Amino acid sequence: MNTRFTKILATLTFGLAMLWGLSFIGTAVSHLTDDGAVCVQTGYWTNATLEGGLPVGEGVDASSSEARLCQNDPSTAQRAADLGGRLPWMLFASLALLLFSRLLDAVVTEGPFTDKTARRLTVLGWFVTAGTPLAGLAVGWSQSWLAASMVPMELSGPEISEPQVLILAGLAAVIMGKIMRQGVRMREDLEGTI
Repeated sequence: MNTRFTKILATLTFGLAMLWGLSFIGTAVSHLTDDGAVCVQTGYWTNATLEGGLPVGEGVDASSSEARLCQNDPSTAQRAADLGGRLPWMLFASLALLLFSRLLDAVVTEGPFTDKTARRLTVLGWFVTAGTPLAGLAVGWSQSWLAASMVPMELSGPEISEPQVLILAGLAAVIMGKIMRQGVRMREDLEGTI
């Protein structure tokens, strides 16, 4: 195993985690002190007909897929909902990278097939598995509420945004962590009998 490469990767991952964390804090602070407009895209009017809005040829139907709504003088609640549409994924990425960096540190210090490495892989897997839908729900619901606050006829409710494919990666990490833990126990039992 190339420990030099793993050390470099662990350091790089930790640096990226800190960068995402600082970006999270900077975005939150700058956005709370900003007095600009807040905008949201909504698919409420998906496939709505655009009567005479576009110069299209004869026999062509034009429809809308998404609308972009902007509030020039947003309320505090609208500004918070706009932040809710941005910050959860940044926080999720920062914490996931931090957990991955800790996993790599365990690999460097103790080796890849140890109980500590298996536990850290399992923790990372559970974090990704649970954090992906939670972050998606926070973002989706914030954007839904923000759109409904701008257009009273649109309904606000729980929505999940962004692809949820990371759940599969998280579950794979949990399974691999459990397999590694069993392998560590079997090796310890074997060493104990010899």
